[in-house]
Amino acid sequence: MSRLWHWGDDPGVLVEVLSRGGILAIPTESSYGLAADPRSAPGVAAVYRVKGRENSKPLPVVTAGVEQIRKLGADSSVAERLGLLALWPAALTLVLPIRRPLPAAAGGSTLGFRVPAHALLRELLASLGHGLTATSANRSGEAPVLDPEALAPLLVRSDAVIVDDGVLAGGLPSTVVEVGETGWRVLRQGSVHLESDPLPSPPDGAADL
Repeated sequence: MSRLWHWGDDPGVLVEVLSRGGILAIPTESSYGLAADPRSAPGVAAVYRVKGRENSKPLPVVTAGVEQIRKLGADSSVAERLGLLALWPAALTLVLPIRRPLPAAAGGSTLGFRVPAHALLRELLASLGHGLTATSANRSGEAPVLDPEALAPLLVRSDAVIVDDGVLAGGLPSTVVEVGETGWRVLRQGSVHLESDPLPSPPDGAADL
């Protein structure tokens, strides 16, 4: 059964839910996402169950900053060298290599990470001390959820808390970019427009995107 949590409430409530393998519904730049501790096998399994999604597909992760990404074992050195980290915070997901297995990676050696362009979400992630999965809060194949009231039926059988940020604006999802040793490849164009190789230098002011 899901409950509501509001900005300024005690984050300890969220910590407790996550620690026992529960999930959160969190606001992102465009729609609500399903959040679990990416290191928690029960939490990740709960996200797959709610979405009705194959457990072979990785779950992207949002973090408060690059340090939380590195704590999860991701190698951001190439992305930093290519100037991609300077684009954050933004609705830009970078698929990076990971040095150790993570349940959210579904057995893969890479995982998508982003520092979101949602200041309150970044503050929450900082207070939690770790990143969260952020796959869209909907059944697979259905439209993303913008209204927190529509989340209750989705989470009715789950140990879950809804982080209430009101009705969200919607819009394009994050741009997804796979990072290689010498360049990047755009896997999905979203709200941040990037071209694939050849590699331009990020423009001045790109960090404000």
